[in-house]
Amino acid sequence: MSGAGDWKGRDLGTRTVAYEDRDAILYALAVGAKATDLDLVFEERMRVLPTFALTLAQWAPDALGSAGAFDVTTAVHGSQRLRVREPLPVSGELELSARVSEVWDKGRAAIFEVAVECAYFEAVWSLFAPGCGGFGGDRGPSSGKRPESAPDLKLAVPTSPDQAALYRLLGDRHHMHIDPEAAKAAGMPRPFMHGLCTLAAVTLPLARELGADPAALAELDGRFASPVFPGDELDVAAWKDGDALLFEAAVGGTTVLSGGRARFSPSA
Repeated sequence: MSGAGDWKGRDLGTRTVAYEDRDAILYALAVGAKATDLDLVFEERMRVLPTFALTLAQWAPDALGSAGAFDVTTAVHGSQRLRVREPLPVSGELELSARVSEVWDKGRAAIFEVAVECAYFEAVWSLFAPGCGGFGGDRGPSSGKRPESAPDLKLAVPTSPDQAALYRLLGDRHHMHIDPEAAKAAGMPRPFMHGLCTLAAVTLPLARELGADPAALAELDGRFASPVFPGDELDVAAWKDGDALLFEAAVGGTTVLSGGRARFSPSA
């Protein structure tokens, strides 16, 4: 698709998205919060996990695919970025605006970056689209390298066999996360986890290791390197980087999350 570069700057529209406290509670449970995490799951004292915003904005990358920018059957979610501006209210309405902020030319593929903004956050989806490159555009920035020093933290993060089924209720109901036949059609041996669920799940124990509240997440970055299957245990390694943590996660020695970075606000 030689015209992929023409999508840069495309306005994807504005939407008002409403949610209730039960949606934010369901989200917290879906990414690994426990019933004892009252600040995440009890409406009387709840703080909303910032990554919940990504479920509210999922319409934007979906809209780009529906508009015909790339083949939705082969494109994959390559990486995610989130910057928090203000804590999300426990319930309410958000007005979200989306656009195609960049299109990078990787030769045989293109990377479409979809930026979503509102008063509370800015998020960027990077979508890897095979067959869309070769249009003469910029290749874009290179990926950051893994720190060479030994990790400052190592921890095991379990996932639940039912986690993908639960996370689907937040809006991303692609069949490959629940239906074995759909997963096989996508080249997977069985249904697999949503990348955004895996990424968010890692932030909870990282916050606790730092003595921070998971709801105080201020910045998050991560690349999706390989699939995670419900029930897998993630081996997470993290390195201190100023007031942030760099991290990656592996399953059975295979890297599944790379280029991770999380920063928590001490005052949030």
